[in-house]
Amino acid sequence: TPQSVVKLQTALEMNLCWNEIKKKSHSLRARLEAFSDHSGKLQLPLQEIIDWLSQKDEELSAQLPLRGDTAVSFCCAVHLQAFMEEVKSRGPYIYSVLESAQAFLSQHPFEELEEPNSESKDVSPRHRIQNISRFVWKQANVASELWEKLTARCVDQHRHIERTLEQLLEIKGAMEELSTTLDQAESVRETWEPIGDLFIDSLPEHIQATKLFKEELSPMKDGVKLVNDLAHQLAISDVHLSMENSRALEQINTRWKQLQTSVNERLKQLQDAHRDFGPGSQHFLSSSVQIPWERAISPNKVPYYINHQAQTTCWDHPKMTELYQTLADLNNIKFSAYRTAMKLRRVQKALRLDMVTLATALEIFSEHELQPSDRVMDVVEVIHCLTALYERLEEERGILVNVPLCVDMSLNWLLNVFDSGRSGKMRALSFKTGVACMCGTEVKEKFQYLFSQVANPGGLCDQRHLGILLHEAIQVPRQLGEVAAFGGSNVEPSVRSCFRFSNGKPVIEVSQFLEWANLEPQSMVWLAVLHRVTIAEQVKHQTKCSVCRQCPIKGFRYRSLKQFNVDICQTCFLTGRASKGNKLHYPIMEYYTPTTSSENMRDFATTLKNKFRSKQYFSKHPQRGYLPVQSVLEADFSETILQGELRRLKWQHEEAAESPTLAEGSPESVQDPHSDELLAEARILRQHKSRLETRMQILEDHNKQLESQLHRLRELLLSPFSPLLPDEVEPKMQDVSVCLEDIMEKLRNAFPNSRGSRLKSPSLASYSSLR
Repeated sequence: TPQSVVKLQTALEMNLCWNEIKKKSHSLRARLEAFSDHSGKLQLPLQEIIDWLSQKDEELSAQLPLRGDTAVSFCCAVHLQAFMEEVKSRGPYIYSVLESAQAFLSQHPFEELEEPNSESKDVSPRHRIQNISRFVWKQANVASELWEKLTARCVDQHRHIERTLEQLLEIKGAMEELSTTLDQAESVRETWEPIGDLFIDSLPEHIQATKLFKEELSPMKDGVKLVNDLAHQLAISDVHLSMENSRALEQINTRWKQLQTSVNERLKQLQDAHRDFGPGSQHFLSSSVQIPWERAISPNKVPYYINHQAQTTCWDHPKMTELYQTLADLNNIKFSAYRTAMKLRRVQKALRLDMVTLATALEIFSEHELQPSDRVMDVVEVIHCLTALYERLEEERGILVNVPLCVDMSLNWLLNVFDSGRSGKMRALSFKTGVACMCGTEVKEKFQYLFSQVANPGGLCDQRHLGILLHEAIQVPRQLGEVAAFGGSNVEPSVRSCFRFSNGKPVIEVSQFLEWANLEPQSMVWLAVLHRVTIAEQVKHQTKCSVCRQCPIKGFRYRSLKQFNVDICQTCFLTGRASKGNKLHYPIMEYYTPTTSSENMRDFATTLKNKFRSKQYFSKHPQRGYLPVQSVLEADFSETILQGELRRLKWQHEEAAESPTLAEGSPESVQDPHSDELLAEARILRQHKSRLETRMQILEDHNKQLESQLHRLRELLLSPFSPLLPDEVEPKMQDVSVCLEDIMEKLRNAFPNSRGSRLKSPSLASYSSLR
């Protein structure tokens, strides 16, 4: 039937299809089996290669870190060479396997891995083939990376070992050389003699030899630095020195440090010994103080003194401190010029400078080449000059002088006067001025010498150099706190006063300067009074003091030119004590030498004339024993210090004349002790009031001088710029510096309590150098 035929055809077609499927299945199975056999032959060698490369990488890592020893490093280099030969021999096999894997992958490429389907549990043959190809590809990549890494590490480690071996050989050679050099240097050190066994004269030679030896050690210093740098570089490369090499390096560093320390200590000891015992030392001055005091030296060579008992230090020598304390006894002298002169006289005698002549001092100055007055001297140079000065004094006078004590105290005084800040430096002009003012020579010779120090080769001096000289000289009373009574530190009025004798010329001659100095100018009157005090010490006047009844009168004798047969000793006159009817403002004549008959007749005639003169005459014609000077601003004011003092004395005299009760005392006051106490208290109050008024007047005068200097300084600073020659720049700046110093000095004198260590007078009465 037709249906049967159709069914039969369908069955035949299905049978044919089935047979085709079976054939394809058998063919695919055969291909899969062949693929599996081929891939299996690749996977096993690749895995073996991966395992072998991993093992060799671990073996290579086990050789690190290297030890810092040449023998060990050499063995490591030999072992690495054998290791690299083994790796190199394995290379052809690895390359062939990798090439086979590459050929296999080119025949059986694979696609990128897709997301696996979790629902399908069976994997198709196609996917299986791609998975196998992907696995072979991964193995080949891992093997290739391990091979490249291993070969690169072998090369790097070979270079590292070679570099390390070179550095270790360099370190070893450097340490051997350093050890030999250190042995030689230490043998030289062993030959050093103890410092105490060396001669003082040989100290400079030993110092120079030690310095040369220290310079010769400079290459060794570079070698030690090189060895330490190499060891540091090895440590950075993770190569640590062996115990033997580390111990050797540490020993070299220790020996080098000890050698450096010993050389530095040796040099320091030699320099200290040369400083303390050599020609320029101050060791011999240590005997100037006694226990518990010790003389020490600051870094700038300035001495200071340690009291170990009180655990204190001070700049002043103990004897100088005692001397300053004794000067306080002279503060009851009313007249500043005499108070200052007598203080300086005590200092002069304590320093033994009164026995030194100016000629001797000039010889010492010439020997030490102090002729350039602008030269700056240090403390050692000052000590040398003073030592030579006192040694020369011993030779010339044939007396025994405590040279260390005199030198130390003179140095102390010079530093107090010219270097109160203890900088350790002073100008040669300052040193020569101090010695010249205090030496035992006629005052005229002193003025001549001082003028020659600031005069030009032609013997002429201008205002600037004269101002410098007077500024140096005024430092002497300034150190005693007496500068205000001599015009202060402002020397310009004195310079102008002196140049009134120059006949209008810009320079002054020595004769004109001496003519001015002979008038005893206010700024230099203390030097003339010092000369008279020195002469009057040995003089006796065969007469009796009208106040204390002393006979004979020793020292100064003051004869009244108002009353007959009234003489006053220096103690009563200078301290202000007077008898009834003898007031200090009366005309008085001073004698520091025994009087002659002609002088007696002259004074008798003068006294007779004064008997017929009124009080108003003496008020209008006050006596002055010095040449007064005025500052710039003082010219506009008639109220000077001396005029204020004279006005105060006149007021006291008129008050005493109008009130006999206060002047001489009434009978009632004599009988009433209480009234005597009131009168005494009133007298003390008046004296205190007058001292305060005088001090106020002096402060006002200081204020005027400060205003004058500030005005001049402002003009100097604000003046238009003008080109100056090199030799004019320094004087200009020095003038400004002097002005500034003067202003600061004025301020210090205006507030004396801030100068704790300086001696000040309890009052500043008007000074007098009456003749």
